[in-house]
Amino acid sequence: MIFYSTTKTSAPVSLKKATLEGLAPDGGLYVPSTMPHFSREEIDLLQSGSFKNIAFAIAKKFAGDEIPLDALSRLVEECFTFETPLHQLDTDTYVEELFHGPTLAFKDYGARFLARLTGFFAALDRRMITVLVATSGDTGSAVAYGFHGIPDTRVILLYPSGKVSRLQEQQLTTAGDNVFALEVKGDFDDCQRLVKQAFVDDSLRQKLTLTSANSINISRLIPQSFYYAWASLQLADRHPGHLPLFSVPSGNYGNLTAGVMAKMMGFPIGHFIAASNANDSVTRYLEEGRFEPKQTVRTLTTAMDVGNPSNFSRLLHFYNGNFRSMGQDITGIAVSDEETVETIRSVYQQYHYIMDPHTAVGYRALEQYRRQHPGKASPGVVLSTAHPVKFDDAIMKAIDRAVPLPKAMETIMNKPKTATMIGNRYEELARFLSGLDR
Repeated sequence: MIFYSTTKTSAPVSLKKATLEGLAPDGGLYVPSTMPHFSREEIDLLQSGSFKNIAFAIAKKFAGDEIPLDALSRLVEECFTFETPLHQLDTDTYVEELFHGPTLAFKDYGARFLARLTGFFAALDRRMITVLVATSGDTGSAVAYGFHGIPDTRVILLYPSGKVSRLQEQQLTTAGDNVFALEVKGDFDDCQRLVKQAFVDDSLRQKLTLTSANSINISRLIPQSFYYAWASLQLADRHPGHLPLFSVPSGNYGNLTAGVMAKMMGFPIGHFIAASNANDSVTRYLEEGRFEPKQTVRTLTTAMDVGNPSNFSRLLHFYNGNFRSMGQDITGIAVSDEETVETIRSVYQQYHYIMDPHTAVGYRALEQYRRQHPGKASPGVVLSTAHPVKFDDAIMKAIDRAVPLPKAMETIMNKPKTATMIGNRYEELARFLSGLDR
């Protein structure tokens, strides 16, 4: 499989190079030169397969001959040691729970796969890989625990000071060993900008082998396509003749991009809802055809507080820059904080089911889409991206009930925080990275 940059000025690369570089030298994001495709016969064979069977089948098409099949099979087995349940709320509405991994967030799927893939390639080259990550919360913790203890790798996490939940911060700052946390005086866009500057800093790249574990890394997106494929095949059995509609809580748009990739591969998916909060630049693009990023707005759904989403360039690439073409597959719907809290409350009252705020945004957007498109009989799937305990303040506000802390998290909450505070100027990040042991 060959990958090239969305800006099309860098040379095409292998999966190994795309994984270890993260960002292309020209500043673009890597995309497959040709999207792998599953025939109707292949889809039928996977219909009754396990999650791991489906994951392996997709990974094999992207890896080609770069990874021996036995090694790739072991990698998949090690990654997905947890369930991916479809929780049914009513006849046509499901919640795909993506928070059963070690850090209680959907980012575990991508981070664990990427960590082991990076470790495999690093071992081949016998070199230290420095993983540089900007996070608004869940990416960082998933990467921290995904890469923790992986030989020949170290992780530098940048997160916005005061803009992640306490549980998220504890996960970010307590892994230790080969994981380092940088608390940035700024917002997520500042963190993301600093990471991008590091990747185009030639003097730094001469000293360190840098890669990224953000969704700008194509090997983070590939495994996120697995759970769309899995859910679509599960629902094909339950709702024959109807293609599912996925409502995706969206901030940096990597999750949605992975879903689009699954649809392009041939899995039975009907349509997507890009469910946003007040940071609605993509929603406005889908309505008006103009992409106008704006300053990040702070909301209850902090992981979606992204004013200028990186993965939008991949979506533009897949749809040849045509917003009408994109709109045939994706509908953008923005949800306010007030609507988010009300949705948590109403879903709990109706179904006795507790949603985190991001999942509530996805559910509210699905409801709105159905009101706008009456008569479309499609099963709806809301992607639940985080365990509600991560946002206990919002849950308490909505239903006046605390979410019990899972036992696995109790130990993390009692660990001392270890983080280095830096400003939002690139010189401070460059100085920290230059001081790392070679």
